[in-house]
Amino acid sequence: MKAVLITNTGFDGDFQNNLSIQKISEPEVGENDVLINIKFAALNHRDLWIIKGAYSKIRLPVVPGSDCAGVVSSVGKNVSEFLPGDEVLVNPGINWGENENFQSGEFRILGMPDNGTLSEYIAVNKNYVYKKPEHLTLSSAAAIPLTGITAFRSVFNKAELKETDCLLIPGIGSGVSTFVLLFAVSIGARVFVTSGSDEKIKTAISLGAEGGVNYNSENWEKELVELSENKINVVIDGSGGDTISKCMEFINYGGRIVSYGATLGNVKNFPMARLFWKQLRISGSTMGSPEDFNEMVKYIEKKKISPVVDKIFELDKITDAFDRMNKSEQFGKIVVEI
Repeated sequence: MKAVLITNTGFDGDFQNNLSIQKISEPEVGENDVLINIKFAALNHRDLWIIKGAYSKIRLPVVPGSDCAGVVSSVGKNVSEFLPGDEVLVNPGINWGENENFQSGEFRILGMPDNGTLSEYIAVNKNYVYKKPEHLTLSSAAAIPLTGITAFRSVFNKAELKETDCLLIPGIGSGVSTFVLLFAVSIGARVFVTSGSDEKIKTAISLGAEGGVNYNSENWEKELVELSENKINVVIDGSGGDTISKCMEFINYGGRIVSYGATLGNVKNFPMARLFWKQLRISGSTMGSPEDFNEMVKYIEKKKISPVVDKIFELDKITDAFDRMNKSEQFGKIVVEI
């Protein structure tokens, strides 16, 4: 079968030095497995970090990718829940464990160390396979798994977002942040965003955000407070860096902050006094449990939520797809047709 392989880590500006499309053997199908003919996959920043060598114990070559949607090709002898021809998507979080509150030590994500979704076929244990929501195309469904579950757990389990809340989403445009926006809007919460792109702010408003400010503005914090009428009481952030410390200056007393990533690195100056004096609650969140994933799929189907797809690339343009993500040009998910 045809697959994308990471053959070298350490990005030098040209993804052609890291990625190649090759023929590899089809996966073996175990008695509890579902063999899926992948039609569409989607990229995540995790794939970029692997290419750049940011993780330890990287095994090369490896097929990247954690997201996919496709058609069941065959099933193992112990599988009765799915039939050939079923349209499905895959939960990429393997071995979460028994505790709903956090993942086990054996938890891993498709795309490293296991081969991922940028290939024609993948064999997955039936427990990680879900029927595609009927209202979605396969290309849209492929945009759900990793970012959808990360956003769902952050919004509903960690932030416990309600209709009466006023949410800030810093750095709108990523797959997770756009899902956070969609979920928040679906329950009627007020939503504000920040971005370095006025165009991305306009797009967010078209999707239901009430407003936004450009963080390149010298006084963006003041602008945001005025725009939101000083009502922001929840922040869901994946950028890290000094974003959280800045948000702690204007978030309401008793506010909730959820961090699901640190694209900009660690916080340099953490305002401890703000934390305890304003009685803030800060939570970390990583992906989600199988129960979270099941609830997310049902919620997306019930609310008829459609993921934001930025652009669909053909497989032979995979380096262009990664280049677009690396430059942060996307709004929503970058999808690859296999």
